[in-house]
Formats: sequence, structure tokens, C-alpha cells
Amino acid sequence: MPLDPVALARDLCAIPSVTGDEAAVGAHIEGVLRGLGLTTERQSPEGPRFNLLARTDEKPRVVLSTHMDTVPPHLPLREDETHLYGRGVCDAKGILACQIAAAAQLLEAGERRIGLLFTVDEEAGSLGARVANLHPMARECRYLINGEPTEGVLASGTKGSLRLSITTTGRAAHSAYPEAGESAIEALLDVLRAIRTHDWPSDAALGETTVNVGLISGGVAANVLAPDASAVLQMRLVTAPEPILEVLEALCGERCRVDVLTASAPIRLLVPDGFESAPVRYTTDIPYLTNWGRPLLYGPGSILVAHTDEERVEKRALTDATDGYVRLARALLDLDAAA
Repeated sequence: MPLDPVALARDLCAIPSVTGDEAAVGAHIEGVLRGLGLTTERQSPEGPRFNLLARTDEKPRVVLSTHMDTVPPHLPLREDETHLYGRGVCDAKGILACQIAAAAQLLEAGERRIGLLFTVDEEAGSLGARVANLHPMARECRYLINGEPTEGVLASGTKGSLRLSITTTGRAAHSAYPEAGESAIEALLDVLRAIRTHDWPSDAALGETTVNVGLISGGVAANVLAPDASAVLQMRLVTAPEPILEVLEALCGERCRVDVLTASAPIRLLVPDGFESAPVRYTTDIPYLTNWGRPLLYGPGSILVAHTDEERVEKRALTDATDGYVRLARALLDLDAAA
């Protein structure tokens, strides 16, 4: 009997796996993969959590990959007749279930030139992908099918990402005498205004560069000029990070310190003939898996409900995506054989 992606998604989403706490779900997935007759390997970037790799005794020319971690908080699984709800059903444990179910179908049909790679930490800094990029299995892979919510069509490209922190310093003083000090918060607000109102580049396919001020902190009390302040920003890029950083340095000048946390360029992705495609605005593990052959991006579900309290996915989308992964893997294996 074929492996049911909906049932597997239920099992996986019942196991909390917020970034940093992926070990338990990884162990469960490992048991499923071994049950399919695959050889598994754990690769630990730090602590008890681990990437999980699986393969047959043949070279894995096509590898299915996604991440095991979710954003917080964990949301319990629930369902109705048509949908699964809860953290990870869309991003990305529902996708992971589809990839395993697709691998099971391919193995049942006698196809052994496939592998799987499931990473940790994608929702933070892609530490798992960075470590996986050094694994020897990457040299045997020709095509990497990464999984993210693309609404059942291949992504033709993804935006890049620039995550940075901005820190300002001031001098504390009584708020009744502001001339006696300098407010780090006011300095930070001035810098953020300059960044948010700047005319950043746009691209005909990927759209506009966007800026999100995700975190702000600073100050000690309402009646004290803040001696320090900081913000963490996430920019979605349509160009390489380097020219953006040059503009940021000019905008910020000596007013603050800028620390780059992560940076990746936009990616143009492979779309084989006969597959529908569209660009997506987010970034993925793909920029950090450069040794794993030519990348593709595909998966069920909508990014618009990922990371929300109403995260959900259609059950029908999971079964359709399983078929989509099978079809895509076979097309890529044919391309590899013809090369």
C-alpha cells in the first residue's frame, strides 16, 4: 500500500520541532526512512539536533530536501474534512511527508537513483544547510528538489536575503533635560527612517526590494534618554547583497554600527519543460546547498499562511504534491541519463 502523505504529516506535526528542538522529529523520520529500506546518516551541526540524509546503494542523482524545523510557537495539530491545521503542516513538515511518500513510490517502482536530505535551522540561519553542503553525498547529486510552499508550481526564482542588526549608542540623561544627553533610540529611529524611505532596486521578475524591521530594543525607562538601542532587519533582495550593503553604509554613516547576520543573493531556478512556474519572494536553504547540483523549488501549500496562527494545508494538495515530486524526479532522472 502506498505511503499516505496526509497520515505521515499528522505524525510529524504532532511532534514539536521549533528551531533548536528538531532531534525528536528527526528520530521519527529516521525510523520511517529505514522502514523504506534506505540507509540513513545523522549529521550534527551542533547539540543533539541533526541533519538527516538517506540513500540507496546507488548514487543519488536526484535528492529531495526540505527542513525539519518550524517557527515558534508550536501549534497543536487539528483537522477537518479538507484541511490539516497546525504548526508545520504547510512549512515544512507537510512537504517533508510528501517527499518521503514520493520516494516510497519511486523505490516501489524500482528507482534507486534518489536520496533525501532533511535539515535543521532553516528558519533561523540555515546552519544545517551550511554543514550539509560539505557532505560527500553532495558530489553525487545532479539535481536538488528543495521543498517550500509554492502552491504546487515550480519556483522560477527566489529573492535573496539580508539579515542585519543596527546598534546605536547615546548618553543617558534626565528626560527633563534632553540637552544633557543623547538618545540612542532617536538616533536609531533616524537611521531606520532613512533605510525604510530609500528607493531600493526592483526587478521585473522578482519585484521590489523590501525591508522589514522585525525587532527593536533599547532604553532603560520612559524618563531617561536611552543610552543604547538596536534593531534587527530582514531585507528581501532582488540584487546581490554587496551593492545593498554599500548603500546601507552610506545611509548609516557614523550614526550606528551595522552587523551582517546572514546574506544571500537571489537565485534563478531550473524549470524543466512541461512544468508550470512562478517566482517567489522568500529565500530558502538553497543558497547554502551550492554543492548539491542544480536546484529546483516545489511544494504544496501557500507561504501566505506559513508562520501564522492559521497555518493550514489542503489534504488534496499533499497527495497532489506527492505525485508532483514523483513526476519531477522522473523528469530529472531522464535528463541526467541523457546528459
